[in-house]
Amino acid sequence: MCTHRTPSPTADPAHVVAAHPEQGWTLLCDGTIVFDDSGELLPDGRVVAPHRVPAERRPVAVAVAG
Repeated sequence: MCTHRTPSPTADPAHVVAAHPEQGWTLLCDGTIVFDDSGELLPDGRVVAPHRVPAERRPVAVAVAG
């Protein structure tokens, strides 16, 4: 494991060690497992609950013909 610690999104981000999109998870170099539902399992066993924005509140991109 590397020494990255990511207490906030503005901190130096850890890099991906293993990605398994077919299984829905990614392992970061600091030992954090990030799930596709936006939840996380931290190296010390703490859990970050999923925190996705509901679809009805997501911004919608609009293509403009030019």
